[in-house]
Amino acid sequence: MKGKLLGGAMIALLALAGPALAQRSGEAISVTVEAGKAGPKIDRQIFGQFAEHLGTGIYGGVWVGPDSNIPNVRGIRSDVVAALKAIKVPNVRWPGGCFADEYHWRDGIGDPKKRRITVNSNWGGAIENNAFGTHEFFDFVEQIGSEAYVSINVGSGSYKEAADWVAYMTADTRNTAGQERAANGRKEPWKIKFLGIGNESWGCGGNMRPEYYADELKRYARFARNYNPAQQGDANPDRMLRVAVGPNDNDTTYTEGVMKAWKDRDWSWSIEGLSLHSYTVVKWPPAYDSVNFGEKEYAELTQATLRMDAQIKTHSAIMDKYDPEKKVPLIVDEWGVWLAKLPGTTEGFLQQQNTLRDGIIAALNFNIFARHADRVRGANIAQMVNVLQAMILTDGPKMVLTPTYYVHRMYLPFQDATFIPVRFDAGEYRVGDVVLPRIDAVAARGADGKLWLAAVNLDPNRAAPLRLEIPGVRVRSAAGEVLTAPKVNSLNSFDAPDSVAPRPIAGKAQGGGVTIELPAKSVTVLALES
Repeated sequence: MKGKLLGGAMIALLALAGPALAQRSGEAISVTVEAGKAGPKIDRQIFGQFAEHLGTGIYGGVWVGPDSNIPNVRGIRSDVVAALKAIKVPNVRWPGGCFADEYHWRDGIGDPKKRRITVNSNWGGAIENNAFGTHEFFDFVEQIGSEAYVSINVGSGSYKEAADWVAYMTADTRNTAGQERAANGRKEPWKIKFLGIGNESWGCGGNMRPEYYADELKRYARFARNYNPAQQGDANPDRMLRVAVGPNDNDTTYTEGVMKAWKDRDWSWSIEGLSLHSYTVVKWPPAYDSVNFGEKEYAELTQATLRMDAQIKTHSAIMDKYDPEKKVPLIVDEWGVWLAKLPGTTEGFLQQQNTLRDGIIAALNFNIFARHADRVRGANIAQMVNVLQAMILTDGPKMVLTPTYYVHRMYLPFQDATFIPVRFDAGEYRVGDVVLPRIDAVAARGADGKLWLAAVNLDPNRAAPLRLEIPGVRVRSAAGEVLTAPKVNSLNSFDAPDSVAPRPIAGKAQGGGVTIELPAKSVTVLALES
């Protein structure tokens, strides 16, 4: 992280002075919140979710069917809806993922008993009965108070199929597509917040060269038209935003290819977003255990997630070359911790546990996105329920909220807040040859007018005493929530669902500033009241 990690020479000196440094570890870390300097808006869309037809993410996680004994509304489980409403999910990306480029939308409309049954060849060879299709998805996002991010099939589909699907979703009943939708139970057109034009076209979405994808992109962007009157007009804040396939981790070929095509475009097509997929993985295939790990594995995985900052800088620099006005946002629509599957679970279902470590990693990513709020204006964690770094885990009628869920809830004040610069000495946390910042922090002026600080103590062994200064502001109180636990691999289980949950924390206002101690291995969000 620029300006936070110590240079090599300084690290060497600190290594020699280890005992002296340890003696000073109790000294307060100075944190200056520059409340008078307003930055860009932290778009609420960076807290988006991802729900792919994968494992039990949809079936069992979201959808149980209207005849289930599990409480539901039209087949969508009520406990999951209530939990997601509480964190104000801004958008949900669906139906994939790799699944999207083999998804044919007509298989998922009409009488559920007559829908086509297929095999999910991407994820475990599971039977896909298409019970959860277009109508069910929009019912779900409406129930949780969210918006739709629909990924169209570029890999195995056609221009006509994509255009027909968008028409089915958005046309009124003067149009045959709208009439068909109404006959299937929905008269009013739906709104689409984001339209993903393919998924990972450099990989599972077709293994396309960036030049070839850019040519495909032009036609899909042109003909997959939104007909909803409420979304018409280039200046309309509710217009549908078309998101092109972009880079995979550090590979810049798609960033260059797509952005060059966008810069050279004519009037007939455009895009309003470029995706980035980047998972927290130390090495491929993912082998790190999601439960049984030590401090070394914790540090290595945390180090891997901090690389997100450098990746965003790399791709933003290329985007700036073609788009200096930052008209095209970077949408990190797949991110999160990818670990080894839980023992005994189905191959290809990507089921893993979720620990305090994963909550800390989520907070670090949110801080990185906030620092790049001028370019990063959307993100989707992978995934919502039961898959990878999930918010929620279910097992039949049982449901548990994960540490990652609680971090989303704690960061609610940062949705659509104004970024406020923060200066601090990050310090050092070292495990073997892994050197990390000891703390990380971001601040924002919330939509409620309050000043908010989010601070992460990465060190699992030492508390971090802070001294907060806000020039020009006399703080009267600093209170909020902290997420911590006895161990970095502490988790919430169905038998012990509240082992890792936020608790109140408060600082001491004194002399216009605030002193507070961040517990080891913790995430803290404070309201700084003046």
